[in-house]
Amino acid sequence: MPKTVIHVFHDDDDALATGTRVAQRIHEVAQERGSEVEVFCFGPAQRRLGEEGGSAAVLTFNRQIDELVAAGVVVGACVNSARADGVEDLLTGRGLRLRVARDEFVRFTLEQATVVSF
Repeated sequence: MPKTVIHVFHDDDDALATGTRVAQRIHEVAQERGSEVEVFCFGPAQRRLGEEGGSAAVLTFNRQIDELVAAGVVVGACVNSARADGVEDLLTGRGLRLRVARDEFVRFTLEQATVVSF
């Protein structure tokens, strides 16, 4: 099945809030169009997953991540970064799938996914 991967990397307000919103919007129509959506957070954006409080955009980002997980969208992040930041249990508890980023990027290629980065 064709897949769109939303890769949220940057931690500026626009990338955080818009990247996850785009994933939500794609998810709304993906099944009826024979495709699926996945989200992968990495780098500076991943560090925002462990934040409490923060800017309105960070709060929106975290809320939208939780909504995507609740809707059944696979939301991933780098296990090595999560361990280094001490948030592995927090992120898995929120329902994120933690994997080695290198392996995930290769998987996206092998699956011929379209990757859109924010």
